[in-house]
Amino acid sequence: MPRLRSSLVSAHRAQRRALVLGSAAALALPLTVRAAARKRLVVAGPLASISYPLMNMVDRGELADLAEQVEFVSWKDPDQLRLLAIEGKADFVAMPTNVAANLYNRGVKLALLNVMTWGVLWVISRKPGPMTLADLKGQELLVPFRGDMPDIVLQLLAAREGIDLRNEVKLRYVGSPLDAMQMLLMRQADHALLAEPAAALALRKTKSFPLSTVAPELHRAIDIQAEWGRVLKRAPQMPQAGLCVLGPALQDEPLRGRIQQACAKALADCEAAPDACATDVVRHVPQLVAPAVADSIRIDNAHFETAKAARSELEFFFQQLLERQPRLIGGALPGDAFYGG
Repeated sequence: MPRLRSSLVSAHRAQRRALVLGSAAALALPLTVRAAARKRLVVAGPLASISYPLMNMVDRGELADLAEQVEFVSWKDPDQLRLLAIEGKADFVAMPTNVAANLYNRGVKLALLNVMTWGVLWVISRKPGPMTLADLKGQELLVPFRGDMPDIVLQLLAAREGIDLRNEVKLRYVGSPLDAMQMLLMRQADHALLAEPAAALALRKTKSFPLSTVAPELHRAIDIQAEWGRVLKRAPQMPQAGLCVLGPALQDEPLRGRIQQACAKALADCEAAPDACATDVVRHVPQLVAPAVADSIRIDNAHFETAKAARSELEFFFQQLLERQPRLIGGALPGDAFYGG
């Protein structure tokens, strides 16, 4: 059964990669109205996989005709994100979909244009996989950011499986993915819940000299996306992150259309050429290493889908979070205006 499940997940990923290229081609049709040039256009995102295509399209000049200055800026924590969103310091911002729903429900004028990240969560383990959450009973699992979305997803899946995480798994909350990764590498833990690219970076570090002489061999033991599909009887994917439009750009339909085109093309380019995309990424995030970023792109569950097309998946995802932790989406499902692409 584990081998069959792995084959099904691999087939699903191959299908989604084909859809990435199809989405890019479909959105490449010329717009009847051209976006007007402006002095400055700001695209923002976290230092995470959702931002890879944004860095790519800015660095390669895909938006150069839209403004005299086109800039990618990063946000590093929720406070910076709120400033960007509330004070209108960016035109387009990539963020987790639940954060977008939360801001919308709190009165921030934004709309979700698309979903590009469909789950980048793994349990990285010193033991080879494949495993399921039930295999963690009686063992310690490191989890960064207590009460954040990955932790809630873990708890949701465990509850659906009848696993009492408090009593059957030794959860150990740590301050950041870096803390969890370091503890794995120093043999202070056997399992950790990590998102990309931290998961790929941890695996790469175990093969690097001189760290490889002391670090344990690590494995992708549990694909959380596959567990989501298996437990909830859905496709092995979660609509985890996408791009939002804010401020005056909300009313600029030609501009929104161009951004959608550029996102679809940039994501398709990154998926087709991970090494080249990784080179762009490390210029923005020098603490990462290009081979690990390329590894994370090859294993990701990324494809482009407009928010309107993804609405049923988004609402199912939001409903699960709403039942477990309402604050993650602002206490309610977002309304029609939220789905802006």
